[in-house]
Amino acid sequence: MNRRMGAALAAIALVITTGCAVNLAKRSPWDIQQLSQLSDQLEQFKTLAQLKAEEADQLRAAKALLEQRLSSSEASVGYDERGLVARMLDQVLFDSGKASLRRGAFTVLDTVAQVLQQFPEQHIGIEGHTDNQPIRHSGWVDNKALSLARANAVADYLVEKRGVSRGRITVSGYGEERPIASNDAADGRQRNRRVEIVILPRSSQEAYQAEAGQAAQGRATSSK
Repeated sequence: MNRRMGAALAAIALVITTGCAVNLAKRSPWDIQQLSQLSDQLEQFKTLAQLKAEEADQLRAAKALLEQRLSSSEASVGYDERGLVARMLDQVLFDSGKASLRRGAFTVLDTVAQVLQQFPEQHIGIEGHTDNQPIRHSGWVDNKALSLARANAVADYLVEKRGVSRGRITVSGYGEERPIASNDAADGRQRNRRVEIVILPRSSQEAYQAEAGQAAQGRATSSK
Protein backbone atom coordinates (compact mmCIF):
# COMPACT_ATOMS: atom_id res chain seq x y z
CA MET A 1 0.00 0.00 0.00
CA ASN A 2 1.49 3.39 -0.91
CA ARG A 3 1.83 6.22 1.60
CA ARG A 4 -1.07 8.26 0.17
CA MET A 5 -3.48 5.33 0.25
CA GLY A 6 -2.34 4.43 3.77
CA ALA A 7 -2.98 7.92 5.04
CA ALA A 8 -6.40 8.08 3.41
CA LEU A 9 -7.32 4.69 4.80
CA ALA A 10 -6.30 5.72 8.31
CA ALA A 11 -8.27 8.96 8.09
CA ILE A 12 -11.42 7.26 6.86
CA ALA A 13 -11.15 4.54 9.48
CA LEU A 14 -10.78 7.18 12.20
CA VAL A 15 -13.95 8.99 11.11
CA ILE A 16 -15.99 5.82 10.86
CA THR A 17 -14.80 3.95 13.93
CA THR A 18 -14.36 6.71 16.53
CA GLY A 19 -17.54 6.75 18.59
CA CYS A 20 -17.16 10.32 19.83
CA ALA A 21 -16.61 11.64 16.31
CA VAL A 22 -19.88 10.41 14.87
CA ASN A 23 -23.31 10.70 16.38
CA LEU A 24 -25.75 9.76 13.64
CA ALA A 25 -28.74 10.86 15.66
CA LYS A 26 -27.48 14.44 15.46
CA ARG A 27 -26.36 14.40 11.85
CA SER A 28 -28.24 15.82 8.90
CA PRO A 29 -29.10 13.60 5.91
CA TRP A 30 -26.25 15.25 4.02
CA ASP A 31 -23.81 14.35 6.81
CA ILE A 32 -25.04 10.76 6.83
CA GLN A 33 -24.61 10.57 3.06
CA GLN A 34 -21.04 11.83 3.42
CA LEU A 35 -20.31 9.20 6.06
CA SER A 36 -21.75 6.51 3.81
CA GLN A 37 -19.46 7.66 1.01
CA LEU A 38 -16.48 7.51 3.39
CA SER A 39 -17.47 3.97 4.36
CA ASP A 40 -17.60 2.98 0.68
CA GLN A 41 -14.14 4.48 0.17
CA LEU A 42 -12.81 2.51 3.13
CA GLU A 43 -14.14 -0.73 1.64
CA GLN A 44 -12.56 0.19 -1.69
CA PHE A 45 -9.18 0.82 -0.09
CA LYS A 46 -9.39 -2.45 1.88
CA THR A 47 -10.18 -4.43 -1.27
CA LEU A 48 -7.65 -2.83 -3.59
CA ALA A 49 -4.85 -2.74 -1.01
CA GLN A 50 -4.76 -6.55 -1.00
CA LEU A 51 -4.25 -6.84 -4.77
CA LYS A 52 -1.25 -6.54 -7.01
CA ALA A 53 -1.03 -3.18 -8.76
CA GLU A 54 -1.99 -4.51 -12.19
CA GLU A 55 -5.10 -6.30 -10.96
CA ALA A 56 -6.14 -3.36 -8.78
CA ASP A 57 -5.90 -1.12 -11.84
CA GLN A 58 -8.08 -3.55 -13.79
CA LEU A 59 -10.79 -3.51 -11.12
CA ARG A 60 -10.69 0.29 -11.02
CA ALA A 61 -11.06 0.41 -14.79
CA ALA A 62 -13.94 -2.08 -14.73
CA LYS A 63 -15.70 -0.07 -12.04
CA ALA A 64 -15.32 3.15 -14.01
CA LEU A 65 -16.73 1.53 -17.16
CA LEU A 66 -19.71 0.01 -15.36
CA GLU A 67 -20.55 3.29 -13.65
CA GLN A 68 -20.22 5.17 -16.94
CA ARG A 69 -22.41 2.81 -18.96
CA LEU A 70 -25.08 1.78 -16.43
CA SER A 71 -27.56 4.15 -14.86
CA SER A 72 -28.11 4.13 -11.10
CA SER A 73 -31.59 2.70 -11.70
CA GLU A 74 -30.09 -0.26 -13.57
CA ALA A 75 -27.30 -1.21 -11.18
CA SER A 76 -25.19 -0.04 -8.28
CA VAL A 77 -21.46 -0.69 -8.47
CA GLY A 78 -19.00 -0.93 -5.60
CA TYR A 79 -16.42 -2.95 -3.73
CA ASP A 80 -16.79 -5.37 -0.85
CA GLU A 81 -14.73 -8.23 0.55
CA ARG A 82 -15.55 -10.38 -2.50
CA GLY A 83 -14.29 -7.94 -5.13
CA LEU A 84 -16.08 -5.57 -7.52
CA VAL A 85 -19.86 -5.98 -7.39
CA ALA A 86 -22.54 -4.90 -9.87
CA ARG A 87 -25.85 -5.20 -8.01
CA MET A 88 -29.13 -5.29 -9.94
CA LEU A 89 -32.56 -5.34 -8.32
CA ASP A 90 -34.79 -8.20 -9.40
CA GLN A 91 -37.28 -5.85 -11.05
CA VAL A 92 -34.58 -4.75 -13.51
CA LEU A 93 -34.15 -8.33 -14.72
CA PHE A 94 -37.28 -10.35 -13.88
CA ASP A 95 -41.01 -10.18 -13.40
CA SER A 96 -42.28 -11.03 -9.93
CA GLY A 97 -41.75 -14.67 -9.05
CA LYS A 98 -40.22 -15.45 -12.45
CA ALA A 99 -36.75 -16.62 -13.50
CA SER A 100 -37.04 -15.78 -17.20
CA LEU A 101 -35.25 -12.58 -18.13
CA ARG A 102 -37.41 -9.63 -19.06
CA ARG A 103 -36.75 -8.10 -22.47
CA GLY A 104 -35.56 -4.95 -20.73
CA ALA A 105 -32.84 -6.94 -18.99
CA PHE A 106 -30.99 -7.63 -22.21
CA THR A 107 -29.59 -4.12 -22.60
CA VAL A 108 -28.31 -4.09 -19.03
CA LEU A 109 -26.65 -7.51 -19.32
CA ASP A 110 -25.22 -6.63 -22.74
CA THR A 111 -23.48 -3.67 -21.14
CA VAL A 112 -22.13 -5.78 -18.28
CA ALA A 113 -20.91 -8.42 -20.75
CA GLN A 114 -19.02 -5.82 -22.78
CA VAL A 115 -17.12 -4.81 -19.66
CA LEU A 116 -16.49 -8.40 -18.56
CA GLN A 117 -15.02 -9.21 -21.97
CA GLN A 118 -12.42 -6.50 -21.53
CA PHE A 119 -11.02 -8.33 -18.49
CA PRO A 120 -10.95 -11.97 -19.62
CA GLU A 121 -8.59 -13.18 -16.88
CA GLN A 122 -10.96 -12.24 -14.05
CA HIS A 123 -13.37 -14.89 -12.84
CA ILE A 124 -16.97 -13.97 -12.14
CA GLY A 125 -19.46 -14.84 -9.44
CA ILE A 126 -23.18 -14.57 -10.19
CA GLU A 127 -25.37 -14.65 -7.10
CA GLY A 128 -29.14 -14.68 -6.72
CA HIS A 129 -30.74 -13.26 -3.56
CA THR A 130 -34.31 -12.82 -2.31
CA ASP A 131 -36.22 -11.30 0.58
CA ASN A 132 -37.59 -13.46 3.40
CA GLN A 133 -41.17 -13.72 2.18
CA PRO A 134 -42.22 -17.36 1.72
CA ILE A 135 -42.99 -18.67 -1.76
CA ARG A 136 -46.77 -18.88 -2.19
CA HIS A 137 -47.93 -18.76 -5.79
CA SER A 138 -44.97 -18.91 -8.17
CA GLY A 139 -44.36 -22.67 -7.93
CA TRP A 140 -40.77 -22.59 -6.68
CA VAL A 141 -39.83 -24.94 -3.84
CA ASP A 142 -38.37 -22.10 -1.82
CA ASN A 143 -36.49 -18.81 -2.10
CA LYS A 144 -33.16 -20.53 -2.66
CA ALA A 145 -34.52 -22.37 -5.68
CA LEU A 146 -35.82 -19.11 -7.16
CA SER A 147 -32.58 -17.24 -6.48
CA LEU A 148 -30.49 -20.01 -8.05
CA ALA A 149 -32.72 -20.16 -11.13
CA ARG A 150 -32.36 -16.41 -11.59
CA ALA A 151 -28.58 -16.52 -11.22
CA ASN A 152 -28.45 -19.33 -13.78
CA ALA A 153 -30.64 -17.34 -16.18
CA VAL A 154 -28.17 -14.44 -16.02
CA ALA A 155 -25.20 -16.77 -16.47
CA ASP A 156 -26.83 -18.54 -19.42
CA TYR A 157 -27.51 -15.24 -21.17
CA LEU A 158 -23.95 -14.00 -20.71
CA VAL A 159 -22.54 -17.29 -22.03
CA GLU A 160 -24.97 -18.14 -24.81
CA LYS A 161 -25.79 -14.67 -26.12
CA ARG A 162 -22.72 -12.61 -25.26
CA GLY A 163 -19.89 -15.14 -25.47
CA VAL A 164 -18.60 -14.96 -21.90
CA SER A 165 -16.67 -18.14 -21.11
CA ARG A 166 -18.64 -20.57 -18.96
CA GLY A 167 -15.39 -21.55 -17.24
CA ARG A 168 -15.09 -18.06 -15.76
CA ILE A 169 -18.44 -18.20 -13.97
CA THR A 170 -19.47 -19.52 -10.57
CA VAL A 171 -23.24 -19.45 -9.94
CA SER A 172 -24.86 -19.36 -6.49
CA GLY A 173 -28.36 -18.96 -5.10
CA TYR A 174 -28.50 -17.78 -1.49
CA GLY A 175 -32.20 -17.05 -1.16
CA GLU A 176 -32.87 -14.93 1.92
CA GLU A 177 -29.62 -15.80 3.72
CA ARG A 178 -27.65 -12.66 2.85
CA PRO A 179 -29.86 -9.58 3.17
CA ILE A 180 -28.39 -6.12 2.66
CA ALA A 181 -31.38 -4.36 4.24
CA SER A 182 -34.09 -5.06 6.79
CA ASN A 183 -36.92 -7.28 5.59
CA ASP A 184 -39.31 -5.51 7.97
CA ALA A 185 -40.25 -2.86 5.39
CA ALA A 186 -41.16 -3.03 1.71
CA ASP A 187 -38.23 -0.93 0.51
CA GLY A 188 -35.78 -3.16 2.39
CA ARG A 189 -37.31 -6.31 0.93
CA GLN A 190 -37.05 -4.75 -2.53
CA ARG A 191 -33.32 -4.12 -2.04
CA ASN A 192 -32.81 -7.70 -0.93
CA ARG A 193 -34.36 -9.12 -4.12
CA ARG A 194 -31.35 -8.83 -6.38
CA VAL A 195 -28.73 -10.44 -8.58
CA GLU A 196 -25.09 -9.59 -7.99
CA ILE A 197 -22.33 -10.02 -10.57
CA VAL A 198 -18.96 -10.10 -8.82
CA ILE A 199 -15.65 -9.61 -10.60
CA LEU A 200 -13.37 -11.70 -8.40
CA PRO A 201 -9.73 -11.00 -7.57
CA ARG A 202 -7.62 -13.93 -8.67
CA SER A 203 -6.38 -14.41 -5.11
CA SER A 204 -9.90 -15.09 -3.80
CA GLN A 205 -11.25 -17.18 -6.68
CA GLU A 206 -10.67 -20.60 -5.11
CA ALA A 207 -12.11 -19.62 -1.74
CA TYR A 208 -15.17 -18.12 -3.43
CA GLN A 209 -15.76 -21.26 -5.49
CA ALA A 210 -15.34 -23.46 -2.41
CA GLU A 211 -17.91 -21.40 -0.49
CA ALA A 212 -20.35 -21.61 -3.39
CA GLY A 213 -19.82 -25.37 -3.53
CA GLN A 214 -20.54 -25.74 0.16
CA ALA A 215 -23.74 -23.72 -0.22
CA ALA A 216 -24.85 -25.93 -3.11
CA GLN A 217 -24.08 -29.07 -1.13
CA GLY A 218 -26.10 -27.74 1.79
CA ARG A 219 -29.09 -27.18 -0.48
CA ALA A 220 -28.82 -30.70 -1.87
CA THR A 221 -28.64 -32.20 1.62
CA SER A 222 -31.58 -30.22 2.97
CA SER A 223 -33.77 -31.14 -0.02
CA LYS A 224 -33.43 -34.90 0.59
